Amino acid sequence: MNVEQRYRFLYKPFVFAASLIPFAWLLCGALGLFDVSLGADPVKKLEHECGTWALNFLLITLLVTPVRQLTGLSHLPRLRRMLGLFAFFYAVLHFTVYLTLDLEFNFRELFKDIAKRPYITIGFAALVLLIPLAVTSTNKMMRRLGRRWQKLHRLIYVIAGLGVWHFYWQVKRDVREPLIYAGILAVLLGYRWLKAQQRKRAMGAPRPAAATSTSGSATAPERT
Repeated sequence: MNVEQRYRFLYKPFVFAASLIPFAWLLCGALGLFDVSLGADPVKKLEHECGTWALNFLLITLLVTPVRQLTGLSHLPRLRRMLGLFAFFYAVLHFTVYLTLDLEFNFRELFKDIAKRPYITIGFAALVLLIPLAVTSTNKMMRRLGRRWQKLHRLIYVIAGLGVWHFYWQVKRDVREPLIYAGILAVLLGYRWLKAQQRKRAMGAPRPAAATSTSGSATAPERT
């Protein structure tokens, strides 16, 4: 089994199954199965866990490129699309729990919260920005959009920032956890900035002169 086959038939199914474990645990807690408890306030617990896992998958998705560059695992980006879609999945669950169990489908309260509660405004904006990324995650849309696809999917950095901001403003007292997420995101953004600066310097560096033979009778052929 070659590397491509291992990613297709082994690694992808494993990552898919592992990504569903938090959902299975939350579902068991919501249904009261296998003695899984969501605590004294299960609705708030569901909201928090779904939101946290959405943020986890966002950061894991952003981590794929640095890990590939540092380890040389060239096939690792094959997992990135799946991880990004799981980030969207848990973000939708986070919003769905809030809308159905917390607000009980009261859309008037929803719009009021979006307008008047800044952390909900930011969180809702992050969810809305995730939608076009999820919709355009197919190979067909990638080919159709061309270079615009890459520019569109750079929104994930903005979305991750909004997600961390949403988490920070939501926490009223102990902000250590959102600050940890902010630190991780800062490292990922800093790494991306450093790599961009290296590429700029490499592009601006003068190219070496064409090599000549030892006899000096001819130069290396030019590429056409």
